[in-house]
Amino acid sequence: MSNIKRIIIAGGGRIGLRTAKELADRGYEIVLIEKEEARSEEVADEYVAMVLQGDATAPSILEQADLERADAIAALTDEPGSNLAICMTAKQIAPNIRTLARTGTGTEDEYDEIADATILPQKLSAGTAADILSGDEVRTIIGTHHDLEILEIKVAEDAPVASSALEEISLPKGSLIISDQNRTRIARADTTLEPGEYYIVGVEPDVLDEVLKLFRG
Repeated sequence: MSNIKRIIIAGGGRIGLRTAKELADRGYEIVLIEKEEARSEEVADEYVAMVLQGDATAPSILEQADLERADAIAALTDEPGSNLAICMTAKQIAPNIRTLARTGTGTEDEYDEIADATILPQKLSAGTAADILSGDEVRTIIGTHHDLEILEIKVAEDAPVASSALEEISLPKGSLIISDQNRTRIARADTTLEPGEYYIVGVEPDVLDEVLKLFRG
């Protein structure tokens, strides 16, 4: 059986397509569902995902996407009600699937029983959606469309840098630890990278993989 994660995206608009591209670049298998026929054809021409044309709120469409084989589904349409309905239906078909819903304005945690994660339009970016769906212990703050990436990275228990002070670590040129774990001050030479804690890190794209290995093992 393949170990490649399979993620379904409902909504082929700007954010849906950009999220599909972001995840495809990370090596994920993507299925994208788009209701409008013309738009589904445009998305298919991008060759980043298998595209299904149909309404993702319909169980039959989700079943066509082979939902039970997917790791996560993101409902990223322009209609918050539809997004929540998609997540509810997905959980009924595949109870273990991770769900992300784009919601409207309001309190995000009021949808905890409907979706595993929600995100408001003003906070929604392709990088953020991809981070949530992948389940990785890394969150993009400023992404690869810039010359510098700013990431929030969790130190794994068995990471090479775990329990080490910055003065003891040889970081690659082009990377910088910005904050301590509490974000109360700029990281200093005596800042210790504690396992299980998150740190803000600035990384140039060509050393990203090296930095991630140091933090995640």
